Amino acid sequence: MEVRKNLETQDILKMPIISEAISDISTEVISRKSFIPQRCDVFESPCTFLEETDHFEFKIHPEARKQLPDIINNKVQIIRGTDFGDLERKNNYTRKRNIGIVFSGGPAPGGHNVIAGLFDAAKRANPESSVFGFLMGPDGIIENETIELTQDLVDSHRNLGGFSMIKTGRTKIDTQEKMALSSQTLTSLQMDALVVVGGDDSNTNAAFLAQEMYHKKVQIIGVPKTIDGDIQVRDSQANVLCAISFGFHSAAHAFAKSISNLATDCSSDVKYWHVCKVMGRVASHLALETALQCHPNITLIGEDLADYIDHRRIEKAEKENTVDYTAFGMTLRHLSRVLCDAIVRRAAVGKNYGVLVIPEGVLEFINEIQTFIIKLNTIIADYNRIYDIPFHEEFPLLEDKLDYLRRLARMSREKSDFSVWNTRDDDLFNDIPAFFQEGLLTERDAHGNFQFSQVPTEKVLMELVKNYLVILRDEGRYKIGIAESWYKKTMSKSGADPDIYGPLLFNNYGQSEFLMIKPEIISRKTLKQVLENEGMLQENKNVPEPLKKVFEKSVPKFKTQTHFYGYDGRGSDPTWFDCTYTYNLGLTVFSLIANGATGQMATIRNLEHGFDRWEPMGVPIAPMMHLEERKGKLELVLERSIVDVKSTAFQVVKSLREKWLAAVPGKECYRIASPNVLSGNNIEDRPLILKLNSLNG
Repeated sequence: MEVRKNLETQDILKMPIISEAISDISTEVISRKSFIPQRCDVFESPCTFLEETDHFEFKIHPEARKQLPDIINNKVQIIRGTDFGDLERKNNYTRKRNIGIVFSGGPAPGGHNVIAGLFDAAKRANPESSVFGFLMGPDGIIENETIELTQDLVDSHRNLGGFSMIKTGRTKIDTQEKMALSSQTLTSLQMDALVVVGGDDSNTNAAFLAQEMYHKKVQIIGVPKTIDGDIQVRDSQANVLCAISFGFHSAAHAFAKSISNLATDCSSDVKYWHVCKVMGRVASHLALETALQCHPNITLIGEDLADYIDHRRIEKAEKENTVDYTAFGMTLRHLSRVLCDAIVRRAAVGKNYGVLVIPEGVLEFINEIQTFIIKLNTIIADYNRIYDIPFHEEFPLLEDKLDYLRRLARMSREKSDFSVWNTRDDDLFNDIPAFFQEGLLTERDAHGNFQFSQVPTEKVLMELVKNYLVILRDEGRYKIGIAESWYKKTMSKSGADPDIYGPLLFNNYGQSEFLMIKPEIISRKTLKQVLENEGMLQENKNVPEPLKKVFEKSVPKFKTQTHFYGYDGRGSDPTWFDCTYTYNLGLTVFSLIANGATGQMATIRNLEHGFDRWEPMGVPIAPMMHLEERKGKLELVLERSIVDVKSTAFQVVKSLREKWLAAVPGKECYRIASPNVLSGNNIEDRPLILKLNSLNG
């Protein structure tokens, strides 16, 4: 009998409807794989050439000139289409090549289409050319782990998210030993070129690899990838050469869709504030794009906080003939007060719920926190440099770390030249909640950076908010507004005259759609006292039930749900913009390789304007590098771009803050983000940030 059941199950599983339902490949994936991205006009030509231009200028750092002499004088190269012309050009363009590609750093939607574009262009030029994927990121180069990419493998990943085709890793090729092993791998495999797909650190690696391999005739090309959107290339005259890195739009879109759902939930259940932390350690681009996509009630932009000036403090200091340095830059405590004010105002019109978006790195823009981070980074880096056992292994527990800091503070009293950590630092640090101390002392990442994603930023802020809301509630300033219609109905049902009690209970009776219980009524006891004082209740009598009901409805209960949006966004399927952008980046990469470029970053200009104006080009990496502190020492790296608070996109969001807060009676302003589709009338052809900033020119 058991055997018969098994046979029946196997027969069922073979049925077409069942096979389709349980298949690993959904109809969405089938549809995505069949999508063919548009190609820029230049790539419709039989071949391309590079037109160097002096129109763009860079302010070159002396250290970059010293360390990268062979690629420092590279110019911007615009890709132009042409016929083959002479035989020499054709032979050079179509010769057989071995090209390697590696993903470096976290995944970003669209990476597979970079491979697809490169693969298609290489095979179109010469079917005998080979494209190899280095496995597991830069480790694949160091350890010589590769796979030759086939048509079937590439086709199975077209237009899909992730880096699963060849995987990725975070290793940096940052030592002479790693560089030597990488050089050995590339020469032994007879690679003509290597494509490095990554963020600022990865493209920095690409520049140093290009210098190392320059005389060995191996070309190195970088591709800008990061969902944070902080790779934005401009020359010294602020001309935009790359408006955004790939993956940004897809991640922001994924976050916005989820946050839109939360907005729908909170306006339905009307009891939660959804606190949404989105990725963006250094810059708040993702938070800004998310705000434009779904209109949350409050969106914090770190760069705006850093730019904050408390004019009231300045005026007060001027009257007292003093200088108040705390008036410049937002403090953590003041930020919590700003949030409380917004929460209280919404509650006053019956909206004790909402959506708050916080960028992952917002704390980096808070002066007092940034000071701690800089000092602790230095302390940890110095310890790791001096001692054999790393800081976090030597001091595994929080109390061990705090004890070490106390010893440093004592040292500052004994040695006048020791100033990294003084007694005042130690006292202020001990005032911070233990969970936040733990966060600030968390292990740094591979680059020596503070890992904001490991710190419960939202918890830090919301603990301060909750504590202050309790104070405001006890002072009678945080109350839920009572709909006048509900109040009158409740009182009338019990036979009481609402107009008699209304002026006693509310400070705006008859003046507003939502009534506010008087500040002095903060408990049943104070309610009873008010009624007794007005002669509406005898001392030995209880407060009538309808009045109790009205009071209880005015008492706020601040409830939050916290969410982190990061890994889900970087693993999402690419939008039309990212599918098309990355495929053309792959085509750009091959054009640069076929025309002999090295030390260049493949970019597309005019992304902020629409597809018909896109202009593929190669931008020199070395001239864009500057010195930055990493692991306690200065290193050459690409500079990351933060939100420009003067940009049109930011100014639009800033001007709509009051409207989106919706601290007035009536409907919310929540926006449902556009669907992630590759065809039809609902395609979003670029990030809203770029669309708005295109108005600048």
